[in-house]
Amino acid sequence: MKKLAQSVVMSAVFALGVGATGVANAQSDYPNKPITLIVPYAAGGTTDIIGRALADGMGKALGQTIVVENKPGAAGSMGANEMVTTKPDGYRLALTPVGIFRQPYLQKTRYDPIKDLTYIAAFSTYDFAFTVAADSSFKTLEDVVKYAKANPGDLDFSTPGQYSGNQVAMVQLSNAAGFEATHIPFKSDAEAITALLGGHLKVSVLTNVVIPMMQAGKVRVLATAADVRPEAFADVPTVTEAGWPVVVPSPLGLGGPAGLPQEIVQKLDDAVKSAMKDPAFINALGQYGVRMQYMNHTDYAEFAKTTFASEKDLVQSMGLNQ
Repeated sequence: MKKLAQSVVMSAVFALGVGATGVANAQSDYPNKPITLIVPYAAGGTTDIIGRALADGMGKALGQTIVVENKPGAAGSMGANEMVTTKPDGYRLALTPVGIFRQPYLQKTRYDPIKDLTYIAAFSTYDFAFTVAADSSFKTLEDVVKYAKANPGDLDFSTPGQYSGNQVAMVQLSNAAGFEATHIPFKSDAEAITALLGGHLKVSVLTNVVIPMMQAGKVRVLATAADVRPEAFADVPTVTEAGWPVVVPSPLGLGGPAGLPQEIVQKLDDAVKSAMKDPAFINALGQYGVRMQYMNHTDYAEFAKTTFASEKDLVQSMGLNQ
């Protein structure tokens, strides 16, 4: 009986050892099959194009194909939703826009941005541009603020959606400068630009998609909510330079499910860094004036924690400004 018990124990120990070795080998061999990258926006958009360029660059570094799967909707949080039920083996990943930290305060979500995701790396950032039509009487951001104060509630502005980073930028400016503005959400930047050019809006807060219109002289960008002057907006002051301390970061990163092994996280982080040096990726960002901004997995995870914590107050302040 004693020998039988010892045999059972030894068998269990052997099985655990084999299991642990198998897991270790799986991590060491990673990746040994194609990886899927969820892009939580429609195909053909700026983020989709950048995501595909990232996937190609990472695929070269990892020696495996990375297949892009578009899942638009839910304010860019469909990828985060998927991670809740995804196996933590590194074969299903998602782009993680900054909006995923705001969404849980706006509606019930199936994911917790801290508990349900592993943050791998951030690789780029968008900029928000305060824009008027070329024939607008507003020549500077100060002109906009003066008008809004002199005409309470008469200043209207557009964004591509309620609670978007675009709206955050205007709300922070209105709070800092002390004025009220009427928000008119559109479904996309393209629709907002059309309305602006048609004279139906006074101001539009747009992302980097405005650059071709700016270069063609059809619109005037008065300021950006960036921390420094982006190269694409080198001749445009930041809101801070214009006199108000408004900076709205909008990094785009890569995430996976909770519990992703550290060895896999590091391999993916390294692959992101490699992709950022790939000419095709650099060209994709350059076409849209999107800035590179790298955060490694440690810094990105910390950014996620601090950003999620701060979003509650931000959403409450935005609610008071509708």
